Amino acid sequence: MSANPVDIHVGKRLRLRRTIMGMSQESLAEALGITFQQVQKYEKGINRVSASRLYEISDALNSPVSFFFEDYNQENPVYGFAEDSDGFEEQNIKSRESMVLLRSYYQISDPKIRKKALELIKSLADNK
Repeated sequence: MSANPVDIHVGKRLRLRRTIMGMSQESLAEALGITFQQVQKYEKGINRVSASRLYEISDALNSPVSFFFEDYNQENPVYGFAEDSDGFEEQNIKSRESMVLLRSYYQISDPKIRKKALELIKSLADNK
């Protein structure tokens, strides 16, 4: 039985947010009172995250629950967010510069300003 596309997407978003926060699987697991293996299973979409657990995760990662569903695409669910479809590579997120950019981006509390910052970055990237 394969993992549900929504569970895979939520798991990828969980891993992205945890990485942005600079938090290890062990630290998140400790905050949630579970094993780091359970966090791994959530991140891979092997185990489904319940609503109450997702609420706890969002609290531990200082993120709204909606973050975990952002950019979900029902027509192409496995590749439903920009990181998969725009040439994103996992090692890019581990570079210091990428981490600083991501952490700074998510520290912008106003969603309208955050969206404008994203549009600016995209326009600069398109202007090769």
